[in-house]
Amino acid sequence: MLSERLKSLRLEAKITQKEISNKLEIGQGTYARYEKGDRKPTGEILNDLAKFFNVSTDYLLGNTDIKSKNLETDLNKTLDTVKSFDGKPITDSDRETIREILKRRQREREQKENK
Repeated sequence: MLSERLKSLRLEAKITQKEISNKLEIGQGTYARYEKGDRKPTGEILNDLAKFFNVSTDYLLGNTDIKSKNLETDLNKTLDTVKSFDGKPITDSDRETIREILKRRQREREQKENK
């Protein structure tokens, strides 16, 4: 289950094994063996992988199908990690535009609620 989840999350994030292994400071071959199921990560690496993919260790291990370790994720923080939308890259300018749209929408909603 772990190997399948790691590969699935990596493909969803559209990143390479090399990018993950660099970020976690492990060898690419080591990470590849995690995805193949030939090797199991230590508890520390498992925690690092969960943080990297923003999921719980229980999700990685197949103990739950709920991905998020924190169901109330702050979109503002998450937006910085989004690399693409609908298969196309997201730029810093796109992220700022999204933030502006959401802030405007929040103000509109607050104004309606205060009437």
